[in-house]
Amino acid sequence: MAVIDLLDLPAALPRHAPIVGLDLGEKTVGVAVSDLSLTVATPLELIRKTKFTADAAALFKLMESRGAGGIVIGLPVNMDGTEGPRCQSSRAFARNLLRLRELPIAFWDERMSSMAVNRMLIDEADMNRARRAEVVDKAAAAWILQGALDRLREARNP
Repeated sequence: MAVIDLLDLPAALPRHAPIVGLDLGEKTVGVAVSDLSLTVATPLELIRKTKFTADAAALFKLMESRGAGGIVIGLPVNMDGTEGPRCQSSRAFARNLLRLRELPIAFWDERMSSMAVNRMLIDEADMNRARRAEVVDKAAAAWILQGALDRLREARNP
């Protein structure tokens, strides 16, 4: 497989396979998973980055445990729509995953996801800074994945 357009992702998945969503941070990878109907994203886990091969192995193990067939990676596009070094890093992460395993990967514009998740955790969950740090990346992964799932649903039901 390869990096594909988000709208082509469902056709590239095995039947009834969920999707994982990733929020790539500097020190962690937030992971979320969809339900089988590709409707709802749920925060799943936080992978603490060590070496790429170990990080990829942890991700693949999570995917196998959930029967996930594809990945949506948050793409940290600049506010003006340009792509900077963080986007290049996300694209390199996808290319490196594809060197290890054939699977469909799509990107989703994650602008403001971490800020929105932090605001939600402060305002709605009244969570302190230390606790937010523990959950923000996997919550951001769910935010990213939910945005992609919502776009897929809109495309199915125009």
